[in-house]
Amino acid sequence: MCATCGCEGDGKTMLFNLQTRQSGEIASVADTHAHEHVHADGTWHSHPRDHAHDHDHYPVRPSGEIDIQARVLAKNDALAAQNRAWFAGREILALNLVSAPGAGKTTLLERTIAAMVGDTPLFVIEGDQATSNDGERIRAAGAPAVQVNTGSGCHLDAEMVRRGLAELRPPPGAVVLIENVGNLVCPALFDLGEHAKVTIFSVTEGEDKPLKYPHMFRASELVLLNKIDLLPHLDFDVATARANVACVNPDSTIIEISALIGEGLPDWLQWIRARAAAAREFAAP
Repeated sequence: MCATCGCEGDGKTMLFNLQTRQSGEIASVADTHAHEHVHADGTWHSHPRDHAHDHDHYPVRPSGEIDIQARVLAKNDALAAQNRAWFAGREILALNLVSAPGAGKTTLLERTIAAMVGDTPLFVIEGDQATSNDGERIRAAGAPAVQVNTGSGCHLDAEMVRRGLAELRPPPGAVVLIENVGNLVCPALFDLGEHAKVTIFSVTEGEDKPLKYPHMFRASELVLLNKIDLLPHLDFDVATARANVACVNPDSTIIEISALIGEGLPDWLQWIRARAAAAREFAAP
């Protein structure tokens, strides 16, 4: 369940391995009932949780009801910590790409894969409410991918990412790119265990987008200002957009790019490579 919109709903979450063509229903954080932890070698182990004691660990409302939202977020944070340990143990860089629908995440991934496939093993977890269209595009671009369809859900969570990693099995030193569901609200709340969130902000959205969705921009280490090839045709002021990002998050880095024509792409690739090197250095004994 999402703490903002309660998006759990009745939709099933499905995972599609686009290499093996196998698919199956998976649980979200709100649905999981097992207690899981990660071992020193990075493997997961689970055993049933005694729900009779859940109330000992989560806030209780005056009426005596368990605060379900806090419970779901706490469970997600625990699973995200396991994901983070798994990444660290394998010196894997994981990036959570977020944006509004249509901002250009998938096109950016295609460009990134084409530029890096020869020197860096890239693996992609693709999130959408329905269809495997974007996942098929990623696979055609040259990177192994799994598609997670969230049904009525509006974001990925740490359990979905864990299951995606179990299918992808990225090797040590790889880069895992997580394309979240198009939404600038709920993904800001759900830690996936990633090293950083990257917001793709299209010039077609208006300069005030960071002010309208401050939580997402505040949570993002990097903002990619995309579709700058369209600037001659739009009433969009880059300086104002940059100022609005800085107003919300003065520590964020901003890179102007066009995923369509490749402008600014070298700066984005350099940023990934630097973060991947840092992930390896941090994990080194």
